Amino acid sequence: MKIDDLNWSILEYLQENARISFSEIGRKIGLTSPAVAERVKKMEDAGIITAYRTRVSQKEAGYQLKAIITLRAFTGRLKAFLETVRSYKEVVNCYRITGNENIIMEVILKDQAHLEKLIDKLITYGETRTHIVLSNVLEDQPVRKGIF
Repeated sequence: MKIDDLNWSILEYLQENARISFSEIGRKIGLTSPAVAERVKKMEDAGIITAYRTRVSQKEAGYQLKAIITLRAFTGRLKAFLETVRSYKEVVNCYRITGNENIIMEVILKDQAHLEKLIDKLITYGETRTHIVLSNVLEDQPVRKGIF
């Protein structure tokens, strides 16, 4: 499916606020509410729109630390890690990557003791490197037309 200018406009509004009404989007881009709904449905069916989510403040939820942890898996331990990582509730994003490390994870933690416990689990799978996040410079940026 080709994403035309109207679809890009719809996507920008939905990425900014997934709860915006189709009638509000329609007023902003010059379409009727049913026309917006039809375009959104087509983009959902085509796999362009994959989900609608709620953002939760990590700090307000009781997680004081955010860290980026890389893992360089020991020989023969990567598959076991990939099967286990989904059970770690601290891991909010996990990517298999190229380079010296095999894995990069974004984790949220209650405190330093929580971080230590997580690292103790991870070091059974490989060598870790931890980076404490001080602040977010950019987060959840929308996918926009023309970035390529």
